[in-house]
Amino acid sequence: MVTVSAVALVCVGKPLIRFVSDADAFRAFVEKNSWWSRVAFLGMLVFQVVFAIIPGGAFEVAGGYAFGAAEGTILSVVGTTLGSILVFLLVRRWGLRYVLLFFTREQLASAKFMHDEKRLYLIAFIAFIIPGTPKDLLCYVAGLTDIKLSRWIAITSVARIPAILISTVGGNAIGTRSYVFAAAVFAITVIISAVGVLIYRHITKESTTDTVDD
Repeated sequence: MVTVSAVALVCVGKPLIRFVSDADAFRAFVEKNSWWSRVAFLGMLVFQVVFAIIPGGAFEVAGGYAFGAAEGTILSVVGTTLGSILVFLLVRRWGLRYVLLFFTREQLASAKFMHDEKRLYLIAFIAFIIPGTPKDLLCYVAGLTDIKLSRWIAITSVARIPAILISTVGGNAIGTRSYVFAAAVFAITVIISAVGVLIYRHITKESTTDTVDD
């Protein structure tokens, strides 16, 4: 049941979010634990993807603040990709019953467009490159499709880069005290995400319509 995610959010997710949200404390941790902090950050990102109820934006912004835009982006892409691969393999192993531990059938129904075999790779790439789409949900749904793991790795790593880059650049701007620039970056992010949500809703609505027509 979705209760599993709720427990993970309360017991682990919230403490992690509080930790990375305390920018100065997180940066101090990074400076004191150069190698270990990077491993820990990757682990946080993997955990966030697996337990999809935990928002990932805070981690990416923190990565940009603590590691800089370039390294923060690389670490975030690697971490989210590793998490996506783990989810994909777990779903392939345990199937729908595993997915239902974290999502309801209604949530899965909203991503029916991922089962379009003719346009699967194109649709998956578009869905992941659009900011504001529920990427963690899509990771679970992808495991229920016939998509190949190698292509899934390419899609989930490359398509996430624009959204992650925006977050890490914003976080880095805060770290360098470029507050006006940071505010501009996050304002643009909000606008793009809002447009992305509208596009995603159109895609899901169109998918539902096609299913009904069939």
